[in-house]
Amino acid sequence: MFEKKEKKTGDSKQRLTSLAELGEFGLIERLTKHVKRYHAETLKGIGDDAAVIDAGDKVILLSTDLLVEGIHFDLTYMPFKHLGYKAAVVNISDIAAMNGIPKQMTVSLAVSSRFSAEALDELYAGIVMACDKYKVDLVGGDTSSNVKGLAISVSIVGEAKKEEVVYRNGAGAGDLLCVTGDLGSAYIGLLILEREKSVFQVDPNMQPELTGFDYQIGRQLRPEARTDIRNLLLGTGIKPTSMIDISDGLASEILHLCKQSDVGCKLFEEKIPIDEHTRELAKEYKIIPSVAALSGGEDYELLFTVKQDDYEKIKDVAGITIIGHMTASSEGKYMITPDGKSIPITAQGWDGMRERQ
Repeated sequence: MFEKKEKKTGDSKQRLTSLAELGEFGLIERLTKHVKRYHAETLKGIGDDAAVIDAGDKVILLSTDLLVEGIHFDLTYMPFKHLGYKAAVVNISDIAAMNGIPKQMTVSLAVSSRFSAEALDELYAGIVMACDKYKVDLVGGDTSSNVKGLAISVSIVGEAKKEEVVYRNGAGAGDLLCVTGDLGSAYIGLLILEREKSVFQVDPNMQPELTGFDYQIGRQLRPEARTDIRNLLLGTGIKPTSMIDISDGLASEILHLCKQSDVGCKLFEEKIPIDEHTRELAKEYKIIPSVAALSGGEDYELLFTVKQDDYEKIKDVAGITIIGHMTASSEGKYMITPDGKSIPITAQGWDGMRERQ
């Protein structure tokens, strides 16, 4: 879709760079490398789960996400109410990843005439349901026509005490690498839905076979934000040294923490938490279960680091797993297999600029 092109400049040709060649994060770096900050209250701009703005004894957290039909969601199997709920939750998750409290949200839509008002009623019912659950005020937005399809842009505001906000760049060598919940189920849920879509396209009279896959499909269609972790960690007296939510896959998020904190990492494959049914389904799809966790994405769990001194406090906390530790940057970023082999960690997860057929 995105091809390498050449642009004629006088008698010479200038090679143009495709978006697929850059990738999503390479594109962001390219577009923002000359961005300047002019206000002292802007404590953190581009490069974290949310921007951080000084507000006296607290900070304001600001994040935004854009979901585009055919790229981020498929209405063949994504109900409008679930889509609205998910669109809200992925933004709430960004605030949770900063150790903050979500407060206000705006929603903007670009929608084509193929959609009915009743469909958008359902979409907003899902958004409102998420706002009610996470106690977020829906305070505005915008609507626009769209030539084709549906695009949803959600912006969210949160807050945190200055001393409690957590960035991606605070990890140090020796810090423990931890994750909430389990990983890989959302990706397996997507594979199940795509399988049934393929069957439906061949024979529209066939009923989808979704019985027994509630957990995996639920993780894909109706994820939850881990806003509970903030209070859980506060209750144990732990403040993470760095944190990020897992939207693009465990491997990608580990590399973000390593890059921002200038550290390396040792991840132990056997420690990655994976639901047992998800593990079985991955094998049925001929996928190594840890690969589903590393590269699948959309789990919206939290990946964070804590000081080694906090080991006794965190080792027995339900729902949190220690999966590795950070190292000096010079030691690289590796996953250690059960038989002791070291495999370089590479990001194979979601990339919004990847070429698609």
